[in-house]
Amino acid sequence: MQTRSKCRQTFNAELPWSLEGKPMHIKCDEPIVENSGSRSLIKKKVIMANLWRGLVIFPLLFVYGSTHDLMFPIPFHHSGKPIAEFKVPQFHGIASLVVGDGGSAASGDDDDKDSHGSSHTVSVDSLDNGSSDPTSQIDVVEDQTTFKGSWELFVENAGVSAMHMVLLPKIDQALMFDATVWKISKLKLPGPPCRKVEGTTNQEDCWCHSILMDVETGKIRPLRVEHDTWCSSGALDVNGRLISTGGYNNGSDTVRILDIAPNSEWIEYPGALGNGRWYATQVTLADGRFMVFGGRDFPTYEFVPPQGQKNTRNEVHAFKFLVETHDPVENNLYPFVYLSTDGNLFIFANNRSILLNPNNHQIIHEFPVLPGGARNYPASGSSCLLPIILNPNENRKVVPAEVLVCGGTPHDAFNKADLQRPKVFLPGNTDCARMDITNRNSKWKITNMPSARLLGDAVVLPTGDVLLINGAKSGSAGWDDARDPNLNPVLYKFKDDGIDSKFTVMNPSNIPRMYHSSFAVLPDSKILIAGSNTNPGYMDNVLFPTEVRVEKFSPHYLDPNLAQFRQEIVVEQSNNQVKFGQNFKVQIGEGGAIEQAKLQEFNNGKIVLQAPMNGNIAPPGYYMLFVNYNGVPCRRSMWIQIRP
Repeated sequence: MQTRSKCRQTFNAELPWSLEGKPMHIKCDEPIVENSGSRSLIKKKVIMANLWRGLVIFPLLFVYGSTHDLMFPIPFHHSGKPIAEFKVPQFHGIASLVVGDGGSAASGDDDDKDSHGSSHTVSVDSLDNGSSDPTSQIDVVEDQTTFKGSWELFVENAGVSAMHMVLLPKIDQALMFDATVWKISKLKLPGPPCRKVEGTTNQEDCWCHSILMDVETGKIRPLRVEHDTWCSSGALDVNGRLISTGGYNNGSDTVRILDIAPNSEWIEYPGALGNGRWYATQVTLADGRFMVFGGRDFPTYEFVPPQGQKNTRNEVHAFKFLVETHDPVENNLYPFVYLSTDGNLFIFANNRSILLNPNNHQIIHEFPVLPGGARNYPASGSSCLLPIILNPNENRKVVPAEVLVCGGTPHDAFNKADLQRPKVFLPGNTDCARMDITNRNSKWKITNMPSARLLGDAVVLPTGDVLLINGAKSGSAGWDDARDPNLNPVLYKFKDDGIDSKFTVMNPSNIPRMYHSSFAVLPDSKILIAGSNTNPGYMDNVLFPTEVRVEKFSPHYLDPNLAQFRQEIVVEQSNNQVKFGQNFKVQIGEGGAIEQAKLQEFNNGKIVLQAPMNGNIAPPGYYMLFVNYNGVPCRRSMWIQIRP
């Protein structure tokens, strides 16, 4: 099962697990001289600021699901590299943001699932490029590279296989957890008390099932969790706390909270939910509240109650859409759920999608069916909300937002792999479909990936592009139900230049990341990769052993030859807490590729940005702000909190 991308989502302040997030971008166009004789992954140059928030809970939290990504392009260029007929755009006022869900929401894996990865882009009015079309303002100028990424083994033994993972804001700790039902892991609890095994009188489980990992040093702190988190969901609240919902057995109706304060431990509230939520999806609303959708045997939804309170059955809403999209083998668990810019919820289950008004509980629109198979658990495709482009002082009635859905399986893949003997592993889907969810006349635009992928994740990068990573090429979610690990990440270009392919195959890992794998975008713009367990427990002598190794992937923009373009945010001189619509400052340090003279031309490196106008574009909470130059993210992002 997966989270946010399978269980659901990640952000540029990102979280894996049920994540929810959105990216923002600003950019300016600059023609460059093409290098002949080498194929480039990047075509143009620009400085961009990007905000990313995400939580990934196996199978998002885009989110994850879910995640928020903000980018701001600024008109600098590297004087050491000739540019043909370059004219610096005139900077007039305040740069806007691009909001995006850094996280991916992959269907049907247990990465935690919150709203799936999503992204929103805020545009720049301050860059005079002669166009009134906000989408034209996001044509990021990027430097050229043929670098296709690199892998490093970060931690040999995390102790737990990260079915769910999320990066906690400010403290830069990756929270990872698995399932207590197995009563074993690779790490013992440091001491008593042990967990009392449910359904028994005196059996104890003294193994660790949840950890915090420092993403710089790899240091691990064990955490105690009592109520089973298997196939749960979750999202970060306005203060950066993880609000985790559901799970298995005694955890199915539980709400859990983990704070980011030093030495925090899980606080658990069993019985808080009105229905059991196993393989459900959690989404963050514009006011910071959460809703949770679906779960095995419960085609319903409910609002997550405030801390310490409990929902009654009367506070659970029947949801016929989840009944209608239920195949004999489900294929509609961990639905993809995104908050649209108009305040409605986009909900995708199996092969159908709708808009739901969360205030009056009415379905206000149904989009065309996406042909070619099923996309949600156990078919387990991946999904994210693409960057959303906004104008300064945004006042358009409709702000466009697009969703990406990639991979999955034929409708009967689980039946063939799990129930039939001998097992048959059907090829996964190779398609990627994209659609504007704010246009009632929208239709799916379908392209083909270089290879099939299920059980994967769709990661919105600090550049706004999407990295399709993890997963398999055949089979289904389930115990020993997938084959052919897809070891090569694939880069999906958010903006199409009409010349090159939208897809670029990146360098492979040598570690299969199948069912129950997860990811998180890190402050240094690398991708943390963990998990993978196709077994009902911790097993080593099997085709795909339970995976406790943790890797980091450096995408194309971390080409060592582009290191000169990595800028430095001076956090002490930048605003890290803002309100909706408020202007705020980001200070860029001296040195590097941007000469001091250029910084002086640009107000001594001070970038003035405008926060999203409302919570429909970027729900309140923590985001990672990246500044990109020539398509290369800064050395380290800055955490910024957006408050009502």
